[in-house]
Amino acid sequence: MTDMLEKEILEQLFRKYYSDMYYLARTLLGEDKEAEDIVQDVFVQLMKRDIIPSEDKIRAYLMTSVHHGCLNIIRRTSLRKQIENLYPVDETTDLQPTDKLSEQLETIQSYIDSLEEPHHSIFRLRFDEDLTLKEIALRLNMNQNTVYKYLQQSILKIRSKLYR
Repeated sequence: MTDMLEKEILEQLFRKYYSDMYYLARTLLGEDKEAEDIVQDVFVQLMKRDIIPSEDKIRAYLMTSVHHGCLNIIRRTSLRKQIENLYPVDETTDLQPTDKLSEQLETIQSYIDSLEEPHHSIFRLRFDEDLTLKEIALRLNMNQNTVYKYLQQSILKIRSKLYR
């Protein structure tokens, strides 16, 4: 397919499906900006592909791509909020002496270090190397849902030690 023809087809697809894709993303995410980003990302990925799905499958492909993109954002946001809630910062935190804060960080670090495998590796890959759950699953040859469950269990274990 020539570049000009491909560009024309992509423009037609964009005009035809953008509003449905945006509506789905907006419904799932609740934010205009993120919804727009997801839809644009789907079209960028489609542009990078060598083959455009057939006409009878393109709508399903586009909507599924938007759905998966939204789920990835929801998972990342949920995980980030869980970590932020792991050790909430209160108004007095900034007023604590540096040695007290260092002590608290060392305590949290010791809890992380005490995690058993594969919890420890998964936690480190996610938060030290900033890998996605999918990347961790591929690296450790595990199912992505299993990686998520291990990470969730790790967070709960650390949280329970912090709030004894």
